[in-house]
Amino acid sequence: MAVETTAGNTRTWRDYLELTKPNVVLLLVFTAVVGMALSTPGMVPWLPAITGTLGIGLASASAAALNHLIDQQADAKMARTRHRPIPQGALSSRDVLVFALAIGALGMAILVVFNNFLTAWLTFLSLIGYAVVYTLYLKRASPQNIVIGGLAGAMPPVLGWAAVTGEVTAEPLLLALIVFVWTPPHFWALAIHRRNDYAKVEIPMLPVTHGTAYTRLHVLLYAILLVPVTVAPFLIGMSNAPYLLGTLVLDAWFLWHCILLYKNEDDAQQPMITFWVSIKYLMGLFAVLLVDHYLPVLERTFA
Repeated sequence: MAVETTAGNTRTWRDYLELTKPNVVLLLVFTAVVGMALSTPGMVPWLPAITGTLGIGLASASAAALNHLIDQQADAKMARTRHRPIPQGALSSRDVLVFALAIGALGMAILVVFNNFLTAWLTFLSLIGYAVVYTLYLKRASPQNIVIGGLAGAMPPVLGWAAVTGEVTAEPLLLALIVFVWTPPHFWALAIHRRNDYAKVEIPMLPVTHGTAYTRLHVLLYAILLVPVTVAPFLIGMSNAPYLLGTLVLDAWFLWHCILLYKNEDDAQQPMITFWVSIKYLMGLFAVLLVDHYLPVLERTFA
């Protein structure tokens, strides 16, 4: 179904779907689901798992839509984002605001009614942290924007854990730390590739303010820091040997691409290669956490 806008363009469900940044939200929700799974020694109760996933997903989608709304002027000037629904005239600012507030409110209501107030409150703070604090202020205030603002994007494992247990302990905070340390090398690899776009709209991303050589070094340093951080779940007894083996393989893979990025400054393709590897790396890491957690359950079931 398509509805004609005042500009003469048509808006469809695909435009609204694009507002939610589905690929990003799916990754965030996946880390939340893993947080849910690790919060209990057995199978996760189905009701809080379903409602928690839905509520966190809707809130994340709302934050993404608000990001489209706030960044629309910059998006119109950047090659990567100029085809988004608002710059193309497919959706108006009012359309996006109403949509973002509606799905955000629905997500909060689901979490309050079916999960717990703690999860709803933390989810709301994460939404505000990304959509307002990061997008509206930090993004244009400091080249360390993605480091400071990365806390909001690191919260889904904590939200998933809280959705099931109603509390926050050290274990989900460690999962959040993994995502937090992963975020700068992930995003800076993209920023290196798109540095001219960011310079055009005067957004002080690290490659714009400090150059690509400096940024490549910091991508590598954060990748090195990821190794002890990702090994920590094994060291504290949160995971077992299969996770340790899997994470060391994944760490080596991601670190190798960060080394290539650091050494080959003239390779125009390596920043985007490293960016895509970083996504697969995080998905793989949390998948290994999930498999490692349920292996003992399967062994007990079929013993």
